[in-house]
Parts: sequence; C-alpha cells; structure tokens
Amino acid sequence: MSTYHWLLFVHITGAFLLTGGVVVAGAFNLAAQTRERPSEIALLYGLTRFAVVAIIAGAVITLVFVLWLVGEAPAGYHYTQGWIIAAIILWVIGIATGEAGGARDRKTHEFASMLAANDDEPSTELRARMRDPYSLALSYGSGLVILTMLAIMVWKPGA
Repeated sequence: MSTYHWLLFVHITGAFLLTGGVVVAGAFNLAAQTRERPSEIALLYGLTRFAVVAIIAGAVITLVFVLWLVGEAPAGYHYTQGWIIAAIILWVIGIATGEAGGARDRKTHEFASMLAANDDEPSTELRARMRDPYSLALSYGSGLVILTMLAIMVWKPGA
C-alpha cells in the first residue's frame, strides 16, 4: 500500500467517526425530545458525551488527513479546487454550529440534572429549553452541514 492509500484509509476512518458521532448525538437528542421525566432527559443528554468524543476525534482526523491527502493525491487534487474549498468551509461551519448547539444542550442537561435531583417531575421550562428553535437549528443544522460536506467529499463535484 502506498502512503496515499494509508492516508486515505485514516481519513475515511475519521469521516466514519465524525458522521457516526453526529448521527448518534442526533438520535440521543431525538430520544430526549420524547421524554418527560428530567432524569431520563438528563441520562440521554449525558450519553451524548460519548458521541461527542467520536465527533471530536473524527473532526480532527478528517481535517488533518484531508490536508495531508491533497498533497499526496495521485489524481492531481489541489487546495484551490472548488469542492475541496467547499468541503473545508462546510467542515468549519458544521463544527462551529455543532459546538454552539452543544453548549446550549449542555446547559439544558445541567438543568435537567438539577430537576432530576430535586423532584424529577416534568417541567415546562425544561420542555421549552429542549424545544428551543435556535438550539435545535444549531444542532440539527450542524448535522446537515456535516452530511453535505461528506457528500461533497464522496462525489467531488467539478473534479
């Protein structure tokens, strides 16, 4: 195997980690939306931290190895190609919006944990925080951006 193939293998592994983490985090968020008890909501939001580890690892691996891959690619890829630029821009947007949504979700998790420790009764304030359109747009928007980036990397439009 050539250096290029090893770099591609690690890059694709990072893409699977990133995409898998995004999907799992979204699934936990959706599952939390269907719950009423703060303890269940706190548990599901807490489980998201495992998905975040995969997202962070995948994000770092994909960026580092895509930058390395472009220089090693036998197909003559260049940093100035539109699909590479678009994918990197979408990577930045996806990670930034995911972090912003995640910060809001962490506060909701803390609030749910506090309610669970007190009386564990359903709360309209907790429900409102979970259904906050801005938080949902950031979190799910990030996932859509990451999936769009993945599609661009696979199909390489204009290459």
